Amino acid sequence: MNFKNKYILTLLGGSLIMASCDVNNLEPQTALSETTAFQTPDRIALAVAGVYDGGQSGFYAGNVVRGYAFGAAHLEQGDMRGEDMALAATFYAVTYQNNYDPTQPNNVYYWQNAYAMINRANVVIAGLKTATVSASLTQAQLDAYEAECRFLRAMAHHYLVVNFARPFSDNPTAAAGGVPYRTAAVTGGSTVDAAIQQGRNTVSETYDKIIEDLNYAEEKLPDTRTGNLKITRATKGAAIALKTRVRLHQNNWAEVIREANKLVPTSAPFTSSVGSYALTSSPLGAFGSANKSNSESIFSVENNDVDNAGTNGAPASMYSAVSANNGRGIILISPILWNQSFFPSTDLRKSSTAIASDTPGSAGKGGNFTRKYPDVTTKTENAPIIRYAEVLLNLAEALSRTSTGVDTRALALLSAVRNRSVTDAANQYTTASFATNKNLTRAIINERRPEFLAEGLRWLDIHRLAQDADFKQADGIPAKADIAITNFAPLYTNNPATTFRLQAGIPYSDFRFLWPIPTEEIANNPVLAKQQNPGY
Repeated sequence: MNFKNKYILTLLGGSLIMASCDVNNLEPQTALSETTAFQTPDRIALAVAGVYDGGQSGFYAGNVVRGYAFGAAHLEQGDMRGEDMALAATFYAVTYQNNYDPTQPNNVYYWQNAYAMINRANVVIAGLKTATVSASLTQAQLDAYEAECRFLRAMAHHYLVVNFARPFSDNPTAAAGGVPYRTAAVTGGSTVDAAIQQGRNTVSETYDKIIEDLNYAEEKLPDTRTGNLKITRATKGAAIALKTRVRLHQNNWAEVIREANKLVPTSAPFTSSVGSYALTSSPLGAFGSANKSNSESIFSVENNDVDNAGTNGAPASMYSAVSANNGRGIILISPILWNQSFFPSTDLRKSSTAIASDTPGSAGKGGNFTRKYPDVTTKTENAPIIRYAEVLLNLAEALSRTSTGVDTRALALLSAVRNRSVTDAANQYTTASFATNKNLTRAIINERRPEFLAEGLRWLDIHRLAQDADFKQADGIPAKADIAITNFAPLYTNNPATTFRLQAGIPYSDFRFLWPIPTEEIANNPVLAKQQNPGY
């Protein structure tokens, strides 16, 4: 198949809307064309479910399912771009060692699947405009369906902009610095011609459109849902939560605070009045057997026993130890994170209930592996996108950054997240622990690293802080534990002075800080061909 035909098929990823007998069923489905999918309420519900399915299943080389872009790949690629998880195999070496190019599948399929899901969302939004309002299909229901699509569209564009564009803090109004923000349905003919002429928005424009979509989603979505749908279908709380993340990337502290205050009360235990979100008592309370039903998960992408990212992509396969969990032992916790002083040895996130240690000499190279995704057999765990713990830490950081002193509410929010894991008083924080608000801000940013390990968020923080004068994590992509290390076991010392072989970091000025636009795009889109990220 030539590049243009393949490219057009990618654009048309949403023109055949997936149907099923259950709106939350991810099993293989029958296709409906965009001309017939909006003729009945049942078909409309299935069309919307198909947008979620496009984000969960995606496709990889040979059309195999590997969780692109949000069924698993955002976790693994986000961790492999950072330094807090290490690699025991060559499986993600292209990402881990920064050897990607416009043809490498890891970044190519991330782009293609994210935009295919975006197009599915756009096709459904366009179709909803043609639906007939009735007693069984009210305008409010149609608006809520559009809100779900716009939530997913915003989420996908945000993940694209943090992988393929420079951070907001670096010249956000530079021409063609962001990604193409696609809001028009591509279904063939002239719509394809228009799509392959669309260039990149600025970073600022991209963020403005993300916020516009999320504002609509917040207004039209239900406050909460029941059962598993509370976590796996978009809600008002999910839209607000995602806005706190997006605003954090814009360094717009006032808006982070304004949005987060819609969810977070002023005092502990910080149970939300919207969605009843609350921290679980255990640091792993949103994972394992509770993955599909807990108070902390705000939005996750559903996986189940018949539709998941498979042996080569499911989080349980990738993140689990070989000897303890029958996993593949591929992505382990790096000694770089393990030995940090802010991650004490008494932290429950280091306990045997949270960590499985692999046998030296095994495929896992004696590494310490998370137990967040234990279901290696059926691979049913949902892929987390955002948890309430992140909202609390987003708010804490914004409060701390805008305070003239040590902000007591920011400290309380940090402590709420941290103290369920750090239960010994010697390692808990008090006002006396911090001389300035900058010291507190640094502690909040540090806390994100053990709290969100194996959730793909490390790259997002490296990216947004890359130009931060006070809190950048490295000059670009940090140095990582070298892939050639054969035994990690003796490197977990809880001593930050411990040295071991490192893979060199990549300076922020290096072109490899960004992923390249895929070959299919630049070969067929003459506008994007002139807007490829420099160096590729």
